[in-house]
Amino acid sequence: MIQEPEPSEPEATRRDAGVTESSRANRGWWDRNADDYQVEHGTFLGDDRFVWGPEGLDEVEAELLGPPEDLKGKSVLEIGAGAAQCSRWLAAQGAHPVALDLSHRQLQHALRIDGGAVPLVEADAGALPFADGSFDLACSAYGALPFVADPVRVLKDVHRVLRPGGRFVFSVTHPIRWAFPDEPGPEGLSVAASYFDRTPYVEQDDEGHAVYVEHHRTVGDRVRDVVAGGFRLVDLVEPEWPAWNTQEWGGWSPLRGSLIPGTAIFVCERS
Repeated sequence: MIQEPEPSEPEATRRDAGVTESSRANRGWWDRNADDYQVEHGTFLGDDRFVWGPEGLDEVEAELLGPPEDLKGKSVLEIGAGAAQCSRWLAAQGAHPVALDLSHRQLQHALRIDGGAVPLVEADAGALPFADGSFDLACSAYGALPFVADPVRVLKDVHRVLRPGGRFVFSVTHPIRWAFPDEPGPEGLSVAASYFDRTPYVEQDDEGHAVYVEHHRTVGDRVRDVVAGGFRLVDLVEPEWPAWNTQEWGGWSPLRGSLIPGTAIFVCERS
């Protein structure tokens, strides 16, 4: 019997990656890794909990979309919804969420959890398949924005589908993290790269095709992107690591979280 060779590990590098390459690579990555992701993080995320990031900041406490009682009857778009945990929490508050994700496999996990109780849409965040002014609110917990080559394009489309006065809240890896190694232990506490280097992080196969892409923006870049997208920045939240959270999540850990921020949450309003 001829044994098939084991697939080689992707090569990690820093190089340019455009809109199309980033979208294709990340759709494939999330489709391949959705099962492992839900197994590894599903307990922490819950089936119907709204968590903004690895620190565990919960929307119940943060109220970044507004008081829970004010969500009743609101139409909400969740972008990069994964298995739609946040949308399920929103529905429990009486809102009318729609969960959108690029990954077919992630949305299959949403179906597994609730059997289709929350409406699901498979689409790219930069080309939202909705009419102008379709939603009262939009949210994205580590969805889409860290992975797109043109964040202004996404922000402009979110602006388009929101009604005047609508709020968009999104969380991303805190930009300062790009200067440090992605390690949860002491080795992740020393600056290893320039904070100002915007070159994307790319994992590529043996032929040089990207299989995962993440884009770095400085804090100033993110603020300018929000404004260029037509929004007014209301708040920038940097969650502190809580004492109750003892778990590590990739490069996020209690050790690092007590010293440097890991998540940045941008609270924006449409004029």
